[in-house]
Amino acid sequence: MYGWIYRHLPGPTPVRVLLALLLAAAVVALLLFVVFPAVEPWAPLNDVTIRS
Repeated sequence: MYGWIYRHLPGPTPVRVLLALLLAAAVVALLLFVVFPAVEPWAPLNDVTIRS
């Protein structure tokens, strides 16, 4: 899959590398600022139970 994305990016190698990094940063930002906050109410991350 990564090879397919890289082959379809325009330009010479330095431009392709820069575009691939920008694409990866955009995906990370989308996950951090949109997807994870939308899913967080259904994730029991703060329900900590300690039994002794």
